[in-house]
Amino acid sequence: MAGVRENQGQLVFGLDIGTRSIVGTVGYQSSGKFHVLAQKIKEHETRAMLDGQIHDIGKVGETILTVKKALEEELSRELGEVCIAAAGRVLRTVTTHVETTFEAETEVTDEDIYHLSMAGIEKAYEEFQVDREDDLKFYCVGYTPMRYFMNGYQIGNLEGHKAKVIGADLIATFLPDDVVDGLYKSVEHAGLHVSNLTLEPIAAIQVAIPEKFRLLNLALVDVGAGTSDISITKEGAIVAYGMIPMAGDALTDVIVQQCLVDFEMAEHIKRNLSGGGDIAFTDIMGLPQTISADSVRDVLAPTIDEMTTKVADEIKRLNGDKSVSAVFVVGGGGMVPGYTQLLSQKLGILKERVAIRGEDVMQNIIFEDADAIRDSLMVTPIGICLSYYAQSNNFIFVEFNGKRLKLYDNGRLTVSDAAIQVEFANEDLFPKRGKALTFAVGGKSRMQRGVAGEAAVITINGDPADLYTQIQSGDVIKVEPSTMGEDAHLTLGDLPELSEGLHIKVNGKAFELPRTADVNGTLQNSFYEIQDGDDIKIHNFYTVKQIAEALDLPLGGEILVNDTAAVPSTKVYEDFSLKLDLTGASGPSYKDLPEDDGTAAEQKEKLERLQAQEEGEEEGESAEEPAEKSPQKSAASGEEPSVSLVVTVNGAPLTLTGKPEYVFVDVFDFINFDLNAGGGKAIITTLNGESASYMAKLNAGDVIEIRWA
Repeated sequence: MAGVRENQGQLVFGLDIGTRSIVGTVGYQSSGKFHVLAQKIKEHETRAMLDGQIHDIGKVGETILTVKKALEEELSRELGEVCIAAAGRVLRTVTTHVETTFEAETEVTDEDIYHLSMAGIEKAYEEFQVDREDDLKFYCVGYTPMRYFMNGYQIGNLEGHKAKVIGADLIATFLPDDVVDGLYKSVEHAGLHVSNLTLEPIAAIQVAIPEKFRLLNLALVDVGAGTSDISITKEGAIVAYGMIPMAGDALTDVIVQQCLVDFEMAEHIKRNLSGGGDIAFTDIMGLPQTISADSVRDVLAPTIDEMTTKVADEIKRLNGDKSVSAVFVVGGGGMVPGYTQLLSQKLGILKERVAIRGEDVMQNIIFEDADAIRDSLMVTPIGICLSYYAQSNNFIFVEFNGKRLKLYDNGRLTVSDAAIQVEFANEDLFPKRGKALTFAVGGKSRMQRGVAGEAAVITINGDPADLYTQIQSGDVIKVEPSTMGEDAHLTLGDLPELSEGLHIKVNGKAFELPRTADVNGTLQNSFYEIQDGDDIKIHNFYTVKQIAEALDLPLGGEILVNDTAAVPSTKVYEDFSLKLDLTGASGPSYKDLPEDDGTAAEQKEKLERLQAQEEGEEEGESAEEPAEKSPQKSAASGEEPSVSLVVTVNGAPLTLTGKPEYVFVDVFDFINFDLNAGGGKAIITTLNGESASYMAKLNAGDVIEIRWA
């Protein structure tokens, strides 16, 4: 080989620890290309690994040591750091749907989206734990939001939109602690230290599916000895992982039974299938035998059919119950004749779109050794080396609130990742709002949000930090849980409808009275504290009686609202004027009458009777029966005699009696016109077709119109 060159860059040592063999690769990256300096392959002498799982750490460690020494001898240098990969069979993926509901329609921020993802990981972990009966510790080694939802509808990007409910479909991937420990201990047995740990599906994709292809909906199938690992790419990311516990060894076992040979001899027969013709072998009796390649293919056909069916079903399941656009196959098991053709049929895609990836995808790989293997068997080993440059994946140790943690380092670990690992309650990380207050105003529901509490107080090595602060190995993280804010608090006066008072004039002087409201049928002022479930009806008026009580004024004489005769129950609205005759307040007053006792004219007449009765009693007159109001004045009294006057009111004749002369306002004493019925509207008054003032003098035959605007 060419040997180690000057200025070639840092050497990377990668180990693919497989079920049947261990492949060691050493190389370096230069000018965008990876140079492979040396490769060594060593098969396990015993079944120390089954289905991708290490069963005998010591024996696997010895095999790793053999590969290491062979590489060191060829390179003339010692190897101390190594990159490894965890098999797809040990991955556990959970796809879940998570939603966050806001108290009111809210503009979505990146923090809301992050919070949604963290809630999704927690939910995925809970779902993952439901069906587990073991006590193994699993780590979340990655997650991918597959699609987002806003108010129930799918959307590409939530940020900036206003929504009541946001949701996401999310895939989370978990790795068991014992698998990681087994890999680490086997490597340490060979005197090596792990510099980088990745996942076998990710490593294979580094070589088999270049970055520019990952926008497409593709599948990668790594057919090893014990497992067939599957990964799905879409929209530039790996969106799903899967595995079926069936691969090359299943085919070898069939040959063992058919040809009556040991496992190694069966592997020999399987590897020579592609050449065609007869294959020579020795059976367990030591007798030489031959078998045609076609006969072996016929024997393997049912197993290949079963394997491809399971792989196709898993691809569809991972891809949302539909096929992918194309499939790349790597690994020795996929090189068996007929595998790719059957897989294309099961997926319903063209056979040209299911292909084995080998030397054709190694355009950026330079093999310094002319005898190096360049087929699909080398895709994953080289990908393990490339993962060292793509990301610094490893396990790091940190301390979280006094607890030691081991975290899978994807190169961007943050405080939140550590919090998830220790199952720190999500609600204790983010500010908690106090209880919201819900009520109704005018029949329409409203809500006042509670006050947000304080966010969790986070420090790293004593320095202030937040959830997004990246962490390193050895960091000491302390998190004080977030606090709950105060419950929502609101008074009637805080409502915009009650923020300003009611402006009126009383006897020419301006007043501002606080607005009032009925709460659950009871009158309340602006200082009332709103309770959950209250039904509020805003008042935009005061009655004359309420105004008099508020201003401590008597109601003994004439009442005018907007210069129109009124009674205590008359409603006074914004900018209305109220005139009260305070001179007649010493005797009987309106408060001595029922509040809604007839029209304004009838109430006024009753009040005058009461006042006249009281005056008569004071002069010693008999009060047994109050005198009826007479329309005519006695001539003996010395006053002017009363006259009768006939006018037309609203198209009907009306006779006015009891006074020597009449003005416009006197008409209200003789007609049934409810001054309270207008709901705040103005009164239109005309005299002989012209706008009339209330004090305009009336003459016989005048034509009068009185109506609401």
